[in-house]
Amino acid sequence: MAKKAMIEREKKREKLVAKYAAKRAALKEIANDESKSMEERFTARLKLAKLPRNSSATRLHNRCQLTGRPHAYYRKLKVSRIALRELGSAGQIPGMVKSSW
Repeated sequence: MAKKAMIEREKKREKLVAKYAAKRAALKEIANDESKSMEERFTARLKLAKLPRNSSATRLHNRCQLTGRPHAYYRKLKVSRIALRELGSAGQIPGMVKSSW
């Protein structure tokens, strides 16, 4: 089980990313538009830099929904490999059988 503080921090980042997504996209569009003047593009980059760091989508990290584990994460199921194995052994994932020999 991951530290609760880390899980909460990740939730906070997700909220910030959602809150600033449209604003970030608009500023990036202006900053990368070659037809705009250099001053306009520069001010857009400055405004982008003033936004909170955690509002950037690249700072998000996938975590297991059950345990909060950040490594060995299966995107399709949103769980870690350890949680996946336990659920599969318990027969809670349809079509999945843990092999044993």
